[in-house]
Amino acid sequence: MRPFLFSKSTAANQAIVKKKSNTQFIAGGTNLVDLMKKHIANPDNLVDISSALPNKVENTAQGVSIGAMMRNSATATDPTILAKFPLVSKAILAGASPQIRNMASMGGNLLQRTRCPYFYDVTTPCNKRQPGSGCSAISGENRMSAVVGHSPQCIAVHPSDLCVALAALDATVKVTDKSNKTQSIAFKDFHRLPDNNPEKDNNLPADALIHSIDLSNNNFAKNCSYVKLRDRDSYAFALISVAAALNLNGNKIVEARLASGGVAHKPWRWLEAEQFLKGKEATIANFEAAANIATKGLKPQTHNAFKIPMLKGAIETALKQCLNP
Repeated sequence: MRPFLFSKSTAANQAIVKKKSNTQFIAGGTNLVDLMKKHIANPDNLVDISSALPNKVENTAQGVSIGAMMRNSATATDPTILAKFPLVSKAILAGASPQIRNMASMGGNLLQRTRCPYFYDVTTPCNKRQPGSGCSAISGENRMSAVVGHSPQCIAVHPSDLCVALAALDATVKVTDKSNKTQSIAFKDFHRLPDNNPEKDNNLPADALIHSIDLSNNNFAKNCSYVKLRDRDSYAFALISVAAALNLNGNKIVEARLASGGVAHKPWRWLEAEQFLKGKEATIANFEAAANIATKGLKPQTHNAFKIPMLKGAIETALKQCLNP
């Protein structure tokens, strides 16, 4: 094991001030500890922030604010989340194992790294781990890789289930800096596509911490669904996942939301398909048409063309399940 210094902070600004060269923050540790074991993350200093950030769900004038240190399991079973934002609960419960959900923090979930096997294998080139070294997945085993939003530098996918639901619900990420100043980042702008800098997963400002995840009140609580397709039902990352939500007036779709995991470097919104569904009747034919729109023009890798029909079926299934949640 590589030696490191460990300290604990009880306030976010204190933690940020403590951040020296090669320092990392640790909350639940469900991803960072794995990265340290694999010698992908090699911090000289670890700062425990588990007591420095809010750990409760609060009602606001606009909706709810979920503290960054809320555990995933506590969020999934919170009465307010279940009543107002059940899609978040559905997505959390589809991810990881109960033991990991009990430890994982909401803020940390947003910051987790890809599970691409080449990122975890330090003997292979990986632009995300070592910029400029190459992407082994492009000519290698890319069954789990991206089918949209990828670049010649990286074809890895974002692993989170929670983030797919947050993308569908237009969440906002509130961050705080060492002066205790806060700013809000729209969820659609928080995570990045790889472009020429795949080592950068998100747009969290330097010397800042996630304070909370904010959700605005909506009309999607009654008709929403989360579909996750994976190699095994217990504890596996998504081959394809779909978060779907409908705001219905009778059988007419007032507004639709569709987002996916397992397809891109960030949680992916199917905006064209959403726009198609707006104002349409909630019929199987329209759901199939929306799925066709979403899957049009996708660019699979050598070993994952199967994701296209799988995604189409998952979108159709998720939309159908919205009618009978």
